[in-house]
This record gives sequence, C-alpha cells and structure tokens, in this order.
Amino acid sequence: MKGLFVTGTDTGVGKTVAAAALMHRYRASVPLCYWKPIQTGIEIDDDTATVRRLGACADEEVLGVGVRLPKPVSPHLAARWAGRRIDLAELRGTLPRSDTSWIIEGAGGVLAPINETQTMADWMASLALPVLIVARSGLGTINHTLLTLEALRMRRLRVAGVVMIGELNPENRAAIEEYGRVPVVGEMPVLAPLDAGLLASWSVTHLDPQALLLEFLR
Repeated sequence: MKGLFVTGTDTGVGKTVAAAALMHRYRASVPLCYWKPIQTGIEIDDDTATVRRLGACADEEVLGVGVRLPKPVSPHLAARWAGRRIDLAELRGTLPRSDTSWIIEGAGGVLAPINETQTMADWMASLALPVLIVARSGLGTINHTLLTLEALRMRRLRVAGVVMIGELNPENRAAIEEYGRVPVVGEMPVLAPLDAGLLASWSVTHLDPQALLLEFLR
C-alpha cells in the first residue's frame, strides 16, 4: 500500500485543505485517491465533499465510504452517542485493493480516541503509511508539532514531513526542522478566496518543491 496519512497537531488545523493540495500537487505524477475513513460532525462539515471541490477531483479520485457520525466531537464519543462502536479491522476491510496511491485523512490529532482501547495512532499503524503532519504556523506550534512528532516516533510510525498553514513564520519553521529533525515541505498562507483554482496554483508551485513526498507515493 502506498500513500500518505494526513494528521494534524489539532482539530481544525487544515488537514482537509492540505489533502486537497496534495491532490493538485501529485496527480500528474501518480494516480491518487483521497479517503476520509472517519468523519464526525457530518451534519456540519463534509471533508470528503470539500476535498472533492477544492481538489477538483474526478469521481475515481475520491473514496466516499466510511464511518459518518453526527456531532463534532471525538470519534469515540460521537460513536457512543450514536449507539455504535468503530471497528478498525472492519473499516480497513472497506479499502479496495488497487495500485492507487492514497491520501488518507485522519480525524483530529494523533491520540484522538477511536474506541475504548484504540486511538488514531493505532489506525495509522494498521495502515502502515508514512505520516504527514499539518500544523499551524503561529504561536504554540513548536510545542504542538514536537509533541506530535514524539508520539508518532514512540510508536515507530514514519514521518514524511510537515506542512505549516497560516502567516509565514520562518523562526517557527526553523525550530520545527531543527528540534523535530523533520522537513517542512510547505508553508501555506491563508488563501482567499479559497477555491480550487487558487489552491492548485499554490500547490504546484510551493508545496513540496523538492518532491520529497513523491517517494512515499510511488
């Protein structure tokens, strides 16, 4: 299985936009398919629809199945309130076998609980994909990003890189690269209006200019 697992240092940090940007950046190099396996708060946000729109995705570039739960809370709690339990083995079985490279977006951060015993990190380990971290660029991001890196590495999960979103902050970028021993492969400013055309223009020019992520997709 080839691809990247997109996680974040926090909820609402920009994972979905980063996933759409990856579709723009690499679809010319490899066949890609986006998947959001677990979505909470579906009555408010539909990240799959957002990636389809912002990524200008064809039908075959999006896998729409998965756990879809109301209430914008942690997966374990949304499932409990819905009278369900998220079974990762069952969820893994919905992923079709193909030569496609996957852009898989997590829900929340690395240690977001999924059920009574498993977290998002266990889901990452099950899929065995390198992890791309999406982080804010502003105050607090150094600590949050380094904590996320430590949690991933303690579980022997491979880190592909970091994408920072927000106002450019070269000092924070330098600190994350130095102390985290990880490449920052993109610094996405606030794009307005955020649409497929503007995101595509930024992605093909500024996201991962050295193509460091391509080795994980091929």
